[in-house]
Amino acid sequence: MAGATTTREGATAYAVPLPQYGVAARKYVTEFIGAFFLTFAVTMAALSGSAFVPLAAGATLMVMIYAGGHISGGHYNPAVTLAALVRRRIGVRDAVAYVVAQVAAGIVAGLIARAVVNPGTVRTLTLSGHTEAATAVVELLVTFALCYVVLNVATSKDHPGNGFYGLAIGFTVAAGAFAVGGISGGVFNPAVALGGATAGLFGWSTIWVYLVVQLAAGIVAGLAFLALNPGDK
Repeated sequence: MAGATTTREGATAYAVPLPQYGVAARKYVTEFIGAFFLTFAVTMAALSGSAFVPLAAGATLMVMIYAGGHISGGHYNPAVTLAALVRRRIGVRDAVAYVVAQVAAGIVAGLIARAVVNPGTVRTLTLSGHTEAATAVVELLVTFALCYVVLNVATSKDHPGNGFYGLAIGFTVAAGAFAVGGISGGVFNPAVALGGATAGLFGWSTIWVYLVVQLAAGIVAGLAFLALNPGDK
């Protein structure tokens, strides 16, 4: 029933519907919060020299998806938002607002992490030669895998109401970071890439490599989902 919620006791309570701008604001704030804590966890772990950056990334993404997925879909990643746009799960206006919120959150998180840790020296990853090509390849592949998993476990009509989507998505990021983190840093997210550059982890001169291949991976993942699921529009 539209406009109604059911309490645990089975009574029906009629909720006052939010104005349209209120619904939109909830989604955008949720995306900001999720992208902020994801980037904050990754940059804090990396700046402090932790060996568990992949676990920090995967676990934080998982819990933030469970926390905010019912409000915004729990993207927290411009590549995922682009994949959802291609897959026709989100409109252009919302997609643009999501990306703005995610990027702003990543940059703010990077600034705060750098200020909190305040390391004497930061090992900045600047790509060149073979490292640049290798980074482009692994970031493209794993970002595609991430977006592909998100679309299939969280948006497919064949998985209605499943409870494992957060685990699947979080473990994709953790597995990818363990596999290729030594090559590219294991980013798979333009907002995290920009936050990492703000924190000094990635060189600004080559940050475009991450952004281009990650967004391209999102587009390809969206097209792959449509091709493999022609009946799921």
